[in-house]
Amino acid sequence: MTIKRGDKAPDFSLYSSDKEKVSLSDYHGKNVIILFFPLAFTSVCTNELCSIRDEKSKYDDLNAEVLGISIDTVMVLDKFKTEQGYNFKLLSDFNKEVCRAYGSYYDEFVLGMKGVAKRSAFVIDKEGIVKYAEVLDNAGEQPNFDNVKKTLTELN
Repeated sequence: MTIKRGDKAPDFSLYSSDKEKVSLSDYHGKNVIILFFPLAFTSVCTNELCSIRDEKSKYDDLNAEVLGISIDTVMVLDKFKTEQGYNFKLLSDFNKEVCRAYGSYYDEFVLGMKGVAKRSAFVIDKEGIVKYAEVLDNAGEQPNFDNVKKTLTELN
């Protein structure tokens, strides 16, 4: 399934690196950035999430909450978050249900790995409608964060 602009964002409940159950519906009334990333501790994922960490105040100013989602376990995500000092929630989609629901799923990845989240960015508005959707087939690329910020600016 492919999620596109104007679609109702599929709701989900996942556990965070803090072992807290987090649902998209918890953020009703807030703008949300959902970032799917393939694997913790890889160079491109680390660079992407560090750029979000370093610009978190800009996303705060745009009234947006950030949720990073990968198929890693909560324990791996906890270590990743702690080591990198991430200031937003990391969620474990270990069962690969949410990345599939958002069309952000590699059947085949590198080194024979199967079932890894595609690098993707979604902006969900206060009513749960997708206002921006970017799913990358090349895991070496990063989402266009200028477009993410532009979308958030338009929502404010």
